[in-house]
Amino acid sequence: MLNRLTDTLNFQAEALLLRSERQRLIASNIANADTPGYVARDMDFASALRQATGQLAAPGTVNTTAAGHLQPQHSARAEAGLRYATPSQTNLDRNTVDMDRERASFADNSVKYEATLRFINSSVRTMLDAIKGQAQ
Repeated sequence: MLNRLTDTLNFQAEALLLRSERQRLIASNIANADTPGYVARDMDFASALRQATGQLAAPGTVNTTAAGHLQPQHSARAEAGLRYATPSQTNLDRNTVDMDRERASFADNSVKYEATLRFINSSVRTMLDAIKGQAQ
């Protein structure tokens, strides 16, 4: 039972870290909207999460299936899943930031980040209530 709760919280913690990294990427894209030659970046969140939780091996790595295996760093995980945005329109300055797409991605990621936080908060509250119930 404890392993299942720990696994759930670990999964949500990984999701929260990746959502945070994605928010940083989107904010960087928005900040560079007027930078000539800037190429917008984003991540394939689902693939990055599968990779971070060990369900999918990173390119050039192996899954960590035993306790003695080394864990990759979060930045390496996020970096492996980065991709370049395809331009929706051609620009003379070769900047690929589409502000409508970036704003929508920023809002969507913010909502999902908040949902992940609420889920973690709810899980912890449920565990604390269960512990308090046993103590009485």
